Amino acid sequence: MISERHTQGRIGLLVPSSNTTVEAEFYRALPRDVTVHTARLFLTRIAPESILKMVEDMETQAKLLASADVDVIVLGATAPSFLKGLGYDRELISKIESATGRAATTTSTALVQAIKQTGARRVALGSAYDENVNAIAKAFLEASGIEVVDVRGLALVDNLVVGRLGADSAYDLALELDRSRADAIVLSCTNWRTLDAIERIERETGKPVISTSQASIWAALRMLGYRQPIEGYGKLLRELASATEAQPA
Repeated sequence: MISERHTQGRIGLLVPSSNTTVEAEFYRALPRDVTVHTARLFLTRIAPESILKMVEDMETQAKLLASADVDVIVLGATAPSFLKGLGYDRELISKIESATGRAATTTSTALVQAIKQTGARRVALGSAYDENVNAIAKAFLEASGIEVVDVRGLALVDNLVVGRLGADSAYDLALELDRSRADAIVLSCTNWRTLDAIERIERETGKPVISTSQASIWAALRMLGYRQPIEGYGKLLRELASATEAQPA
């Protein structure tokens, strides 16, 4: 008799084609009975014109993910979902849901929800981005009701370079931020390795850390109804069981 192993859920993940980090971080943090399935959107440079072009193929790739019978779809890219400011993430969600009939979210949507889940009103923002993209990220968070008290980036544009960075780069930048007025620390860019740095930063600063990959995982699991704590990747995932119902970002 053949025994079937049932999954608790399937996550469809839309990723920038040059992103070599977010899939690996999903695989590491997800429980064994939740699987992730990916499709790629062309992007090599973290620059506004390239980011806008990336989402042109989004609905086609989302339909391919839906054909794998995924339960939810996540646009696992930060800058493409905040590029046009407040509400643009919701516009992208609507396009994915209309094209696929699946519930969807974006990394930017998840990030705002995760920050609010921690109760933070002021954050210090560290990223892999240059000043132009950092300014857009800051404006998006502040339009969402979150004050950004400091922002610093690694000034990188080549996404392959970002993907080759170790988690120490996230740790080092987080400790360089002016955290004196911040309730939480945000690390932005799903191609930047952050999961291995989160617990260490939280211990040393006494503040919750929300990274964009971590927040995307958290949001996807909430959408699946998963409520078990996940250890090793910060307070947000450790307290998943007590997370409130998702509210609009």
